Amino acid sequence: MSEFHSVRRLPPYVFEQVNRVKAAARKGGADIIDLGMGNPDLPTPEHINAKLIEAVTKPRTNRYSASKGIPGLRKAQAAYYARRFGVKLDPDTQIVATLGSKEGFANMAQAITAPGDVVLAPNPSYPIHAFGFLMAGGVIRNVPATPGADYFYALERAVIHSIPKPIAIITCYPSNPTAEVADLDFYKDVVRFAKQHDLFILSDLAYSEIYFDGDPPPSILQVPGAMDVAVEFTSLSKTYSMPGWRVGFAVGNERLIAALARVKSYLDYGAYTPIQVAATAALNGPDDCIAEMREIYKKRRDVLVDSFGRAGFPVPSPKASMFAWAPIPEKFRALGSLEFSKLLVEKASVAVAPGIGFGEHGDEFVRIALVENEHRIRQAARSIRRFLETADETLHNVVPLAAAR
Repeated sequence: MSEFHSVRRLPPYVFEQVNRVKAAARKGGADIIDLGMGNPDLPTPEHINAKLIEAVTKPRTNRYSASKGIPGLRKAQAAYYARRFGVKLDPDTQIVATLGSKEGFANMAQAITAPGDVVLAPNPSYPIHAFGFLMAGGVIRNVPATPGADYFYALERAVIHSIPKPIAIITCYPSNPTAEVADLDFYKDVVRFAKQHDLFILSDLAYSEIYFDGDPPPSILQVPGAMDVAVEFTSLSKTYSMPGWRVGFAVGNERLIAALARVKSYLDYGAYTPIQVAATAALNGPDDCIAEMREIYKKRRDVLVDSFGRAGFPVPSPKASMFAWAPIPEKFRALGSLEFSKLLVEKASVAVAPGIGFGEHGDEFVRIALVENEHRIRQAARSIRRFLETADETLHNVVPLAAAR
């Protein structure tokens, strides 16, 4: 029996292949240091947990909630944007609470995509940026993930050569997976281009509060006139270490927000009300917990870059996000990122995310997440050093198998 149409449009989930190798290694007794999934290991701040517990005990909070988010939560997000970016938002018409930014992107794709519509997405990029639109019947045209002259050259060519004309541009800075950052001048040029060519912009700002060097990442909505064409997605997952809570936001252009809210009204009743109440407390609460988590990630980054470099696996130092985007060591590059990632699990008991999972242009890289403590990161580096010291022997055994793929 053939696969369903939407399923056929999706490639094999490469991360699952690494997960199978990881599970087999653990079953065999291996202590796997998992730097693969961007799954924060730090605890949710206690004042947020306390508000959740308080809200759970109140009557009526077990009832259906509000699909677009309870009013207090939307007001708290508006206050955050005013405080952090100097951007004024109307909580009623310019903000929707989502079940994480991933769900927000997928539902926005459902809301605005007609069959065959073209969307410009970075490659490599977080998978939902492309596959949310593919599942909605759209077509993806890739542009570089790096902001700069090549990026705008690719946008120009995409507009000229795409039939039909693209409907939207997706941006993601700080980037998942590449950890690159963009400044306000870049966003000004993107907004100018979008207005010139009648395009929408969907900006993923999930890592707005995890930055280490330079100025805090800006919002595209800081650009004058951006509200005419842009919607931005944020998340509490990384900022407050709340990934399993599934709380995010879409904010910006009223037409796009209204379309998203309408689609969501048919699909969900919003997050559990006590979770929304606790998320409100997070946004309205003290910022010291954010600064503390940021400092922990920064120390982990520094240990990763130093220890992996000493082990013979140079890792460029990310300026932001909770990831490092590392070129595969030269001797192993021909294997591709999937086979190299499997080898790291089998031979070094270290899990990373293969770059091919983020797009074809990521295949010479792996993504390393800062989700283990400094001791474990150093332990991973020692294991990798021993693995690299046996590189010639390992390659002799592996290359014939890889060539047979």
